[in-house]
Amino acid sequence: MSDRGYRRPRPLSPLREHLRDTFWFAPTTGFVCVFVLWLIATELDEAIVTLLRREEAYDELSRLIAFSQDTKTIVTTISSAMMTFIGVVFSISLVAVQMAAGQLTPRVVRIFVRSRISKLTLTVFLATFLCSLLVLSSYESETDPRRVVSVPLVQSLLILALLGLSLLLFVVYVSATLRLMQVGPVVDKIARDSFRVLGRMPRGPRGEDEPGPETARVMHEGRAGVLRDVNTARLVRAARRQDVVLRLIPRIGDFVVPGTPVIAVHGGAVPPRRRLRYTVSVSVERTLHQDLSFGLRQLTDIALRALSTSVNDPTTAVQCLDRIVQFLAAVAHLPLGTVHHRDRAGRVRLVQDGPGWDDLVDLAFEEIRWCVAGSPQVTRRLMAGLDDLLLFAPEERKKALARHRALLVQTMERTVPVAADRAFALLPDRQGIG
Repeated sequence: MSDRGYRRPRPLSPLREHLRDTFWFAPTTGFVCVFVLWLIATELDEAIVTLLRREEAYDELSRLIAFSQDTKTIVTTISSAMMTFIGVVFSISLVAVQMAAGQLTPRVVRIFVRSRISKLTLTVFLATFLCSLLVLSSYESETDPRRVVSVPLVQSLLILALLGLSLLLFVVYVSATLRLMQVGPVVDKIARDSFRVLGRMPRGPRGEDEPGPETARVMHEGRAGVLRDVNTARLVRAARRQDVVLRLIPRIGDFVVPGTPVIAVHGGAVPPRRRLRYTVSVSVERTLHQDLSFGLRQLTDIALRALSTSVNDPTTAVQCLDRIVQFLAAVAHLPLGTVHHRDRAGRVRLVQDGPGWDDLVDLAFEEIRWCVAGSPQVTRRLMAGLDDLLLFAPEERKKALARHRALLVQTMERTVPVAADRAFALLPDRQGIG
């Protein structure tokens, strides 16, 4: 049986995450949608003109023609100014993202790439430009109400609505971009994304039987890169049809090259190649989709850069430690390590190795502990975080925490010769130096 909290992966989950990592899908979808809306608006405009001509309401039709000629100037202005506006806005945004990447870590660029408001803003801006061109093509030179075929009334209202939406999104987008340049919102975003991954991660129960002797292996084919995610649902189906157990050899986040074994088969032959197609995704960088430890990696990178001599910003490191302790506190009582994915009959079909408690603790504290000499603010926060985790961590998980606490004390004894300074630096303080 699967453990409590297990959620079967959605069939389109990997595809959805891959599309979120692109910047072309949303604008392309927006182009299609605005083209469809323009076609509908064109049909409505033609229906309005046909109705007025049938009723011989030529005076009302003349007023509509005059109104459309007035709005043509507005639409022309929108068309000529929108692309310039888009270029200026996103040029400034790219500068802001570059500054954030230099100040914090290059990994924060993915926050901008995956931002829904960034994609929605770009989509609406481009859709407004495209719609303005389409509307301009609908204007007729004919002004005789008895001979005119279409008056772009609904189309003009559509472009005005898109313009209003563009202005609203511009304000929201600028606010979101400014938050990207602040440390607090960035580390909070990383923490929330990590908890979202934690909430959907399957956590297999302990004490599972071994899958049996290994009978075959599947080698990685294609480009080299980081193992970003695995289509577990497809692998479970392939293993069930072949009546075998599959074991994923590398972890999510490992770098694999062509010829690297990625899947071990236990209890039978390798499933047909077509069933294993698109089950393993390799990319140029890690993502948070299935990578439980990538959030800690980002927080640690920001803390390390803040502790470097070129930046020397211990308060940022303390903010990262706040979120690191929060994350470790959330997983302290959860089963970690190997995950066993089951089919509908309850049989284990896929075994996947994941980071254990010791792995997460080492990732969270090891590198930071090497860089805290000379920064009492960080050592005091680190000591407080370790003490807090030792209070409610299970007994079998306290050993890793106690080891890092002892190593921190040894580091301070070796680098701080004055006893009073050493005692001050090792005094637990959740604010570092409050």
